Amino acid sequence: MSEFKQLSWQGLWKNNPALVQLLGLCPLLATTATLINGLGLGLATTLVLIGSNATVSLVRNLVPNEVRIPVFVMVIAGFVTIVQLLMNAFTFNLYQALGIFIPLIVTNCAIIGRAEAYASKNPVGYAAYDGLMMGLGFTLVLVVLGGVREALGYGTLFAGANLLLGDWATALKITLFDTDSPFLLAILPPGAFLGMGFLIALKNALDKRIERLAADPKPEKVVQRARVTAES
Repeated sequence: MSEFKQLSWQGLWKNNPALVQLLGLCPLLATTATLINGLGLGLATTLVLIGSNATVSLVRNLVPNEVRIPVFVMVIAGFVTIVQLLMNAFTFNLYQALGIFIPLIVTNCAIIGRAEAYASKNPVGYAAYDGLMMGLGFTLVLVVLGGVREALGYGTLFAGANLLLGDWATALKITLFDTDSPFLLAILPPGAFLGMGFLIALKNALDKRIERLAADPKPEKVVQRARVTAES
């Protein structure tokens, strides 16, 4: 398996930062009351991962080992500030909805972990691609969890899409059912913990099934040969 395929498999499934490493759970659980909130935070995290991984890879031979962690944190903080300013300028309402969890991307252990574990040891192309795949894996969990919670809690999907995509995206809203009051268990923190638990359990079940299918060899076809004996 090539390096790019391995990075894709690791980031999207096998070593998913949310489902396997259980990193970044605080913003993940707090912001996924709707699909769009999860998508917005996921895209912001992905941009920071790509930029910080690429930059750490470029300077990895220039930074002394004694100060590498503070330098990595400064690099991450710089990219978080850039993303924060861009969201403030172009998606202000979504920026307000996500609130403190945008600047708190700096403290996301998934980002500093990838900078230390991979980007600081590999070329810039691989490092940037690793950041992309890890970010997409994290975003995928945010979107799925946010979509499930929004559908169960509010009976809608893509509500508030205009906050991220502009006024034209208002038409993307899908109403699954009408409700006078939201299903509180789904949209409050307990619902986030339950939903995350179900996602982790589903991934573990699929992994075990894949392992069983890979371990069980296909039965070989037995070819019976007819014996011909001469009669006396």
